[in-house]
Amino acid sequence: MQIEICDDVEAAGAQGAAVIATSIRSAIQERRRAVLGLSGGRTPTPMFRALATQDLAWEHVHIVQIDERVVPLGDTARNLTAMQEALTARVCRRAQIHPMPVDEDDLAAAGLRYSALLRKVAGVPPVLDVAHLGLGTDGHTASLVPGDPVLRASDDVAITGVYAGHQRMTLTYPVLNRARAVLWLVTGAAKAEVLRRLANADKLLPAGGVSGERALILADRDAAVQLTGVA
Repeated sequence: MQIEICDDVEAAGAQGAAVIATSIRSAIQERRRAVLGLSGGRTPTPMFRALATQDLAWEHVHIVQIDERVVPLGDTARNLTAMQEALTARVCRRAQIHPMPVDEDDLAAAGLRYSALLRKVAGVPPVLDVAHLGLGTDGHTASLVPGDPVLRASDDVAITGVYAGHQRMTLTYPVLNRARAVLWLVTGAAKAEVLRRLANADKLLPAGGVSGERALILADRDAAVQLTGVA
């Protein structure tokens, strides 16, 4: 696992966008398409904006969701909302962003359909070119939260229990650990302790179940205050 410290949230977002753009270019050159998995939350918004300014062959890029809250389309709590605002308004056709079908009444069946979509755009088994992840103060990533049975799921897509007021659909360890690259974006002083634990490969954290072999952590200085030996 590599760690880079950025001056602030905007700098971390800009660097994250540059890292993703490099991976996208390589994937398109090698396989004629790129598959990018994006997480939600407030942290990546600057990165989404910076990514939209990158000169890329966007017509060859497929974007899938890492996780999504079970809320109505257009709800501000839905991860898709910020993603579409930043990207489809500027560079991506709407068809290139593949929303998790959390509007379905039968969420289990919806999860199976999303697994099938992953196989269609990312191969069998699905391999993401980049999986972008965030980190919660409780150590969760994606919607892999402490104590949830989905931590033991073998399918690529799973439905969680209720967490912070919402049930969720999430990608699981098997597909995240097949990704060609994992990019963690971690900002804010509230993440300092849990980031230190992740950097030390603490397997008690749900985030610790994601392989660090091909992973890069981008952290701002506030989040990195407890890290040692990293400039």
